[in-house]
Amino acid sequence: MDASAPAARIELEIGGMTCASCAARIEKRLNRMDGVEASVNYATEKAVVSAPAAISPQALIDEVVKTGYTAALPAPPVLDAADSGSAPDPELTGLRQRLIGSAVLTLPVILLAMIPALQFTSWQWASLALAAPVVVWGAWPFHRAAWTNLRHGAATMDTLISLGVSAAFVWSLYALFLGDAGMPGMMDAFEWSVQPSDGAGDIYLEVAAGVTTFVLAGRYFETRSKRRAGAALRALLEVGAKDVAVLRAPVGGGSPVEVRVPVSELRVGEDFVVRPGEKIATDGVVVSGTSAVDASMVTGESVPVEVSPGDAVIGATVNAGGRLVVRATRVGDDTQLAQMARLVEEAQSGKAKVQRLADRISGVFVPIVLLIALGTLAGWLLSGASASMAFTAAVAVLIIACPCALGLATPTALLVGTGRGAQLGILIKGPEVLESTRTVDTVVLDKTGTVTTGRMALVDVVVTADSDPDFGDRDGLRSGARDNSRDAVELRIADPVEGTRTDAAASARREVLRLAGAVEHASEHPIAQAIARAAAAETGELPDALSFQNVPGKGVSGVVDGHAVLVGRDALLADWALTLPSHLADAKAAAEASGRTAVVVAWDGEVRGVLVVADQVKPTSREAVAQLRGLGLTPVLLTGDNAAAARAIAAEVGIDRVTADVLPHEKVDAVKALQAEGRVVAMVGDGVNDAAALAQADLGLAMGTGTDAAIEASDLTLVRGDLRSAADAIRLSRRTLGTIKVNLFWAFAYNVAAIPLAALGLLNPMIAGAAMALSSVFVVGNSLRLRTFRSLQEKKS
Repeated sequence: MDASAPAARIELEIGGMTCASCAARIEKRLNRMDGVEASVNYATEKAVVSAPAAISPQALIDEVVKTGYTAALPAPPVLDAADSGSAPDPELTGLRQRLIGSAVLTLPVILLAMIPALQFTSWQWASLALAAPVVVWGAWPFHRAAWTNLRHGAATMDTLISLGVSAAFVWSLYALFLGDAGMPGMMDAFEWSVQPSDGAGDIYLEVAAGVTTFVLAGRYFETRSKRRAGAALRALLEVGAKDVAVLRAPVGGGSPVEVRVPVSELRVGEDFVVRPGEKIATDGVVVSGTSAVDASMVTGESVPVEVSPGDAVIGATVNAGGRLVVRATRVGDDTQLAQMARLVEEAQSGKAKVQRLADRISGVFVPIVLLIALGTLAGWLLSGASASMAFTAAVAVLIIACPCALGLATPTALLVGTGRGAQLGILIKGPEVLESTRTVDTVVLDKTGTVTTGRMALVDVVVTADSDPDFGDRDGLRSGARDNSRDAVELRIADPVEGTRTDAAASARREVLRLAGAVEHASEHPIAQAIARAAAAETGELPDALSFQNVPGKGVSGVVDGHAVLVGRDALLADWALTLPSHLADAKAAAEASGRTAVVVAWDGEVRGVLVVADQVKPTSREAVAQLRGLGLTPVLLTGDNAAAARAIAAEVGIDRVTADVLPHEKVDAVKALQAEGRVVAMVGDGVNDAAALAQADLGLAMGTGTDAAIEASDLTLVRGDLRSAADAIRLSRRTLGTIKVNLFWAFAYNVAAIPLAALGLLNPMIAGAAMALSSVFVVGNSLRLRTFRSLQEKKS
């Protein structure tokens, strides 16, 4: 085979994996093929294979099947949002049914075995009737996996579970049918050790049923968390438009007419119409019309972008203004949205494979336990003990080693931790996301919608005294510092000389806001709406604007209470031969230098004021940054906005390092650059443009007020949209991870201590079962301690 032949990237969906050792086996098998480099991810249940063109995908699938698992090429994505929502998962449904059925049947078996007062005549046969379906039907996934592994010469946790459950059940059948345990009036004796005489008088049905139910619970919660892996790509697809109004010529000729078709039928070079409020169907160039395009969900740019003929637009952005005709330049997999989806997928598949402690040790632990059980059986037989006693000791070894506590260690801590987190507005998606929280040292914060509100608001008003007809001084007067909790503008006077000037400034400001707000109220532009909201909150009901006119790319005009009002850019003033006074020009330049948007107001041939609009910092952001620093994290502000706006926001919240003017794919590069410095990076974001970076980061945190794509690509979701929750999320994750580690340590430590006792005949299988149950009680109790976790805000109060 030609080694220089180009390699193709092939992705396979793998089925049948039950632990990380399964992924390792498949990966090892695929890598044995000539020229193949494979990476199998247990968490996402996918294999990414680089193979020569001579190796077909079917050959790779056949190789996986030979290992005892299933493989298939991924199905094409479903574009219909109605169909892509929540299709039932057969595997998860089956596990849930087995868990519920097994739990209902197991509870009375355990109660009968552990409480002698409940042991009525022939209770043991009732226990058999209840336990048999659990051992056969409930534990069937473990038996099937153990048999598959046996046929391929391998042993996993499933092997140990199947053997332990089967041994306890088979021995109980022997004791019931061939021993003394089936006699009416039989009471389950409680003995600490294996007696030299006989072990056929005891049954261990509660052990067989209990182990099955507990491990099924762990397997169910683990599978449910893994099923979320592909939701990020589906959310990205659902961001885009579903249909589009294409301009096509009629069959008989004539002028093009609008034809509504699915977006998948749109072709490069075709013109399509985008009305106000609609999403732009695909990447293209504006042919006619002018408007403001809200690209914040895709590019992170907080200020809507003015577009006119010749300007490029991006698919999935929102037309916030007038009617546009756009010519498609890229469709399907070539669009920026599709490229972002690929970035998310590559970042997810490139993460280190989840290797939980239990699975890493199982490769050695399981064979050793099996050898110890066989050695125990042989040792007792060679020492002259009865076969019954030897077999009882061997069964005790298998039962004491059954990994019930291992199965509970992660899901119970995760369930309690996530339950407490949900009360605090924090969602943890799975146990695999917790490992990086311990070592995270850098937190990257998206600006728009994360540190800031993501909503334009009026923050400053600079007026001239001529704005008030009763005040003749032409000095510039400034007012307006926006309260973050309201859309109203509060009065702020710059160096007032006397009370008269203060009153004049207030009157001038109100008049500027009232007339500008009246004209802007007729516009759909987000900046105009921010001014209109503030004006209405400050002055009350706004008057009607007559002769309203939208001047594309410049601003708006209209007649309000007999005044000819202009609101917009300098270019609009130039059309009316108006110039800015020096103090207003200085105020406008200062606002723009800090990354804000300045709008000029004029009427009756005079420039009256400047309105400053900006995205506002959330009231809690500064405190949140301080809390993140308190956890030993270095904050970094990352945004698609301009550098001036980014630096101003960073200074306000206490961040020193800023990376601005970045495109969506450059956000991924920025995270990679930090990781290349040896940093362990957490990323907090809320937009579609953050999804790939969230997936690339060692720990992704999404604001719950953001897009579904960002939420699904993240590891943690902050439901309340409060950045302070990020610090609480990291604290809770670290504590949950610590709880899991303690649980796993106990699960293994008790095995290490108890297995020798069982092998020496010092533990009756009943005691072994009780010890196993006790270890589970400890694990659950330790996990319940997470309910006492409190947020920093709760501690302050």
